[in-house]
Amino acid sequence: MAKIAFIGAGSFGFTRTLVKDILTFDRMADAELALMDIDPERLEYSRLACERIVREGNYPAKVTATLDRREALEGADAVLVTILAGSVQVWRHDIEIPKQFGVDTNVGDTRGPSGIFRALRTIPVMVSICKDMEELCPKAVMLNYTNPMAMNCRAMQRSTSVAVSGLCHSVQGTAHMLAHWIGAKPEEIDYVCAGINHLSWFIKFLWKGEDAYPLIRKAMKRKEVYEHEKVRNEMFLAFGYYVTESSGHNSEYNAWFRKRPDLIQKYCLDTSEHTGWNPGEYAYILKHYLAAEKGWKKGIQDWLNDPRPLNLARGHEYAASIINAWLGGETFLFNGNVPNTGLVTNLPPDCCVEIPVFATRGMLNPVYVGALPPQCAALTALQVAVEEMAVEAALTGNPEMVYHAICHDPLTAAVLSLAEIREMVKAMLKKNEKHLPQFKTIKF
Repeated sequence: MAKIAFIGAGSFGFTRTLVKDILTFDRMADAELALMDIDPERLEYSRLACERIVREGNYPAKVTATLDRREALEGADAVLVTILAGSVQVWRHDIEIPKQFGVDTNVGDTRGPSGIFRALRTIPVMVSICKDMEELCPKAVMLNYTNPMAMNCRAMQRSTSVAVSGLCHSVQGTAHMLAHWIGAKPEEIDYVCAGINHLSWFIKFLWKGEDAYPLIRKAMKRKEVYEHEKVRNEMFLAFGYYVTESSGHNSEYNAWFRKRPDLIQKYCLDTSEHTGWNPGEYAYILKHYLAAEKGWKKGIQDWLNDPRPLNLARGHEYAASIINAWLGGETFLFNGNVPNTGLVTNLPPDCCVEIPVFATRGMLNPVYVGALPPQCAALTALQVAVEEMAVEAALTGNPEMVYHAICHDPLTAAVLSLAEIREMVKAMLKKNEKHLPQFKTIKF
């Protein structure tokens, strides 16, 4: 019987989806699903959901739930992490304080001042999970869904011996979007995608073995295609390679689209509602999350009480297939976040890169990619440098390193002086003081 631990199991949507997929594999149908969360109410709802899936699928699996992380981890074969370090009322200041200084971000969970402060709060927790794994389940694989993905994974890979990879939907989601634009079926597409999380590049994109980029350029001339992803499409037209993750995120990762109100109006305000949220307006997203936080129980209760049978067919998440391969099942290829051991030659050694990886029994086997196109590597390497400084700051509690990281953030540097950045960092450190114990002994 395999044991699969879910840390942050109160993430109801993630947990029920992952459990549903995991149980479709024969070698995991009788697994122990060890759920852990710090919120007992959310944990109980997830337990009920998992038990419903087990019951309707007639699986011989066992569901356990605990508030004790070490209990969940002991003897695990795989660990899935979906945590949030701090509530909406904590991380909203990651965006609101920079905006007071003129740095207009949007989602704020991956990089820039907002993503860096989320990393400062989250990295100590992630590393502590790995330290427990080293003791309690040293042969387990950790699959992380928690942002900021690259910084979290880099800190864990640097600090511990645990096999860690991070999973994100942006690679396969973008590949499906591009296939749709050119009239291809996703199963007819092959690609090589490499870089860092949320800033990876499709350095090859093939339809039935032929280069599909000319078709994508042609599709870009259609108004509905161009306006669907203005920021990413502008980046593609400039650099010749398509980048992963949505325009809302990517508008934060460079100096070109959010440094002036007129540019935000032109490129970042999405009225098509194709994503269900506006990737240019933080206020819209905050309203969305506050409403979700306030009304989260109703949706869960509706799902639990729905009399219709569940659809238990396997979905498109990577995690279940990776764990199946790790336990000795079929080899599985995915794009994962791993250390750069000479795999992407023009990004720094040991940084966390997002590249093709083969999962096999007890191993994650990354694929050599070579060099990114120089115009893509320039932006990517800059963000790697920022993230390396942020990880160092999180692990050592050095506030000067936080400042240095944010000084080099492209969007921040486009609108603020060095002195203004220092004042912003001071304000953010003060607001986060009780959430950053590693910084308490160092003056800034």
